[in-house]
Amino acid sequence: MRLPPLNALRAFEAAARHNGYIAAAEELCVTRGAVSRHIKLLEEHLGVALFHRNHRGVDLTAAGRQLLPVLTEAFARIAREAEQISAMTRDVRIICPPALSIRWLLPRLEQFQAAHPDIRVRLTTEFYSAKGFDGTEYDLGVSVEHVPGRSAEIASMPLFPMVLAPACSPRLLSQQRLTSPAELARMVLLHETPQRRDWAYWLSHFGVQGVDASSGPTFPNLDMAARAAVMGSGVVMADLALCHEELRAGTLVLPFPEMTCVTPQGGYVMIGRRDRWDKPHLRAFRDWATSTCADLAPNLGA
Repeated sequence: MRLPPLNALRAFEAAARHNGYIAAAEELCVTRGAVSRHIKLLEEHLGVALFHRNHRGVDLTAAGRQLLPVLTEAFARIAREAEQISAMTRDVRIICPPALSIRWLLPRLEQFQAAHPDIRVRLTTEFYSAKGFDGTEYDLGVSVEHVPGRSAEIASMPLFPMVLAPACSPRLLSQQRLTSPAELARMVLLHETPQRRDWAYWLSHFGVQGVDASSGPTFPNLDMAARAAVMGSGVVMADLALCHEELRAGTLVLPFPEMTCVTPQGGYVMIGRRDRWDKPHLRAFRDWATSTCADLAPNLGA
């Protein structure tokens, strides 16, 4: 016997399970009329009525009651098998802001691909939209820890802290001979974003007076601001974890190494939908990400 149309079977199963067309239409993202047409097509195909129509809605006929559990189990089994198969091959869709992508994720991503050649990483390097992390578009994201209004349905995992301190090129420091934070008033302050929150927070945290936190050029992200600082263009508010390569190489130095502070935003975390958090391919990526962070945790007393 020729199989009935799949869409008609889905429409009947949903309508029977919900005991109505309206809820079935909402689940399937179609109109009530579309559900009705699919069910009529299925009844014509089978040559038997599946519902009794009445003023209260619909009730299953004997044939409908016989067919419903078969379809429910069949669709559930298809979903289970598809989930298991896709878990082995599904892409990891991840969103990560530009500076984090350039300075942490991208340089290490080849290691993950070598260890997991069956998992493809689809990286989007951009800032989050106003609505925040979109769990329908991305599997995982890298973000700051404290975000107002973040849904309880979003799980998170710590990566590494965000610790701030002023940094500049060694040549600029030797020329300017900064001996106290107040002397930053005569320096060019480099800002990682147009909002200029980085310098304002650090100066406020340490009670530094007389330094205009709104002065100096802005950049689209920390990577560009740090590169400008290496060139001697001014003093950047360095994220010690993301600038660790320059600090280790000596192309950036800290004029006030004892004056570091954590931010109100907290550290960096990996986030994702709680109902997908433990999918094998996503767990593999999360475990790998955690393993790459050991050398990024700055010494707060440095």
